[in-house]
Amino acid sequence: MTLTPHMQTQEELEMAYEDIRNRDANVKETHDLIASDKVEGTKVYDPNGEHIGSIERILVEKRSGKVSYAVLSFGGFLGMGHEHYPLPWSKLNYDESLGGYRVDVTKDQLEGAPKYDNDDDFWTAENGRRVYDYYGVAPYWI
Repeated sequence: MTLTPHMQTQEELEMAYEDIRNRDANVKETHDLIASDKVEGTKVYDPNGEHIGSIERILVEKRSGKVSYAVLSFGGFLGMGHEHYPLPWSKLNYDESLGGYRVDVTKDQLEGAPKYDNDDDFWTAENGRRVYDYYGVAPYWI
């Protein structure tokens, strides 16, 4: 059989999928990637390395697949009364020495930021612009 450039032998096909078959679906982290369930609960620190909250969830833009926001949770006691602050993903920088994300935002600045209750009505285009304007970064959709 003569192979054209687009045809592959069975051996080549098996080699192409070998890495996938030998991988554990439960991998949570590589050098550049991290699973969303591992991001959730990760601590967030201010510029001085002080713990200011934790990531409650991340929000992914449906069409592009880009992470748009990390929802920071802080305040409250034993999970009660904490507040939710959407942070543009671009504001978070992973700091290996802290084992969490460092932001260039103080707790005082965060307390003045747009926040939401457990309310899906918050996630409008207008509120998205308010969040990005508050933090002074370009929106994910630009």
